[in-house]
Amino acid sequence: MPVMTYRQALNDTLGEELARDPNVLLMGEEIGLFQGSYRITEGLLQEFGPKRVVDTPIAEEGFVGVAIGASMLGLRPVVEIMTINFILVAMDQVVNHASKIHYMFGGQVKVPMVIRTPSGGTGQLAATHSQSFENWFAYCPGLKVVAPSTPYDAKGLMRAAVRDDDPVIFIESLALYDTKGEVPEDDDYVVPIGLAEVKRQGTDVSVISYSRMTAVAMQVAQRMEQEGISVEVVDLRSLRPLDRPTIIDSVKKTNRAIVIAEDWLSYGVTAEIAATIQEEAFDYLDAPVQRVAGIEVPLPYAKDLSAASKPSANSLIHAIRKVLQGKK
Repeated sequence: MPVMTYRQALNDTLGEELARDPNVLLMGEEIGLFQGSYRITEGLLQEFGPKRVVDTPIAEEGFVGVAIGASMLGLRPVVEIMTINFILVAMDQVVNHASKIHYMFGGQVKVPMVIRTPSGGTGQLAATHSQSFENWFAYCPGLKVVAPSTPYDAKGLMRAAVRDDDPVIFIESLALYDTKGEVPEDDDYVVPIGLAEVKRQGTDVSVISYSRMTAVAMQVAQRMEQEGISVEVVDLRSLRPLDRPTIIDSVKKTNRAIVIAEDWLSYGVTAEIAATIQEEAFDYLDAPVQRVAGIEVPLPYAKDLSAASKPSANSLIHAIRKVLQGKK
């Protein structure tokens, strides 16, 4: 299989979907002439023109609302929000309209739109530009939320999201854009929304993660193998719908579980997964479920403080050692 970056996988898929379906269009700030703040839309304006690749004003509530209306009339907009922090301006449109229209219209109207946006704290972008709000949207019935960790999944899930008849929040990570991985040459493969994947088989402990934290978990699993510790890595890929059976099957196999996510500890994705394991696999646990997440402070600007506030390979290693204490 050819190797490409996460960024290129997204760019290729958007171009392919624009070519495949004339109802697909892209919308967002600086995605056309500037080619996107992170170059995800590079070259697409030149290929498809300004009616298919639409530069919007700096008005998230306005252009998300336009996309919802367009999707109700049969188009398939893919909206870029420059970072997930800026989606707060459009929360009413996303949570009160996009997620509920199909239900409130008795199934007569669909909202086939995608909102793609990077999440998490990368670089020194300070508190208001370094947040992980994907759990807010995963909480909301009517939305689908996906968060790929590899170029393979980014391409397959983007295809699935664009073709889905429900609104999909597509979570990316700035730290993953330049990572590389194999991507099938099949021009039509998809990764089903709602299906987790065991990225690495193991026997001693299950580490459940998504997005950038899956990459961290894979690195840690390789390091732990040198110490004779076998770590299984489960990549959620989709936060809503959530593939609970894959999580539970892994925990039943290893008898220990750690959940790691880039959001804050309280009320986040780690809490939901821990509760799921407690409810459905309690009798299989040989140790309490451990959670690794961000420290509950606004992310500092100072480099050292910023790094100390976020979950890391070292914090995951510490959790693995803790959950394995007493193992014969």
